Amino acid sequence: MVTENTTSERDRIVEALTGEWSAIRELVSTFDENDWDAQTPCPGWSSRDIIAHIIGTESMLAGEQAPASRGDTPSFVRNEIGELNQAWIDHFRGAEAAELVEQFDQITRSRDETLRAMADEDFHAESWTPEGKGTYAKFMRIRIFDCWMHEQDLRDAVSAPGGMDSPAATIAIEEMLGKFGYIVGKRASAPEGSTLTLRLTGAAGRTVSVAVEGRARYIEDGPAEPTVTLTMPAGVFARLYGGRVAPAEVTNDIQIDGDGELAQRVLSELAVTM
Repeated sequence: MVTENTTSERDRIVEALTGEWSAIRELVSTFDENDWDAQTPCPGWSSRDIIAHIIGTESMLAGEQAPASRGDTPSFVRNEIGELNQAWIDHFRGAEAAELVEQFDQITRSRDETLRAMADEDFHAESWTPEGKGTYAKFMRIRIFDCWMHEQDLRDAVSAPGGMDSPAATIAIEEMLGKFGYIVGKRASAPEGSTLTLRLTGAAGRTVSVAVEGRARYIEDGPAEPTVTLTMPAGVFARLYGGRVAPAEVTNDIQIDGDGELAQRVLSELAVTM
């Protein structure tokens, strides 16, 4: 059933995703040859590999067949999705930056047109996603997260911070925080009755609290005295979540109040995507 809420959410997702493609395009327009070859925090990938990856994923969503693998799988590739990603990167290996930009422009323009032309019923229909069964809308939220994380990879590679105050950043943070209860309760094995408040600072910042009561759940009003409070910039949280940095590398950016042992367990389990 199509409602005003589903339509507005669809518009929010599409505008954030297409806006993120524009932000990436604007960023790489400033790159010189050294920037294109710079190593990003994403293991094994240069700036040009990041763009090749985005082109490849959007091409598959447009119905194109993934290219065949070109040899041995690198050690940093850990699953089938990673193998598909690497196949596209290998496919574009050796392409000039101008060719990559042209391909990026073509596929994002095509995908923009497709998304805007979709009926609401199709946009919110059941679909496979990288996280399992979901909806196409959920898949596009994951695309926003992925593209925004890669924008941050590109920015880190060329020391050009930014991109934290966009609609894509907001949705990307929402996607990450959606896993926070699982991280606290399941992965970090927070004890029964414990509470944890996470304060993310900066333009994309927000505060959430989790209570462990049988299983970890979000609570509307944060406790006056949580078992642990973690405070850090939203960008640091994103990099930990994406496995781009280890907790020991960003110690000075993280404030811990309360149970230090539990805090360290949570921090050590934050790397959800690699």
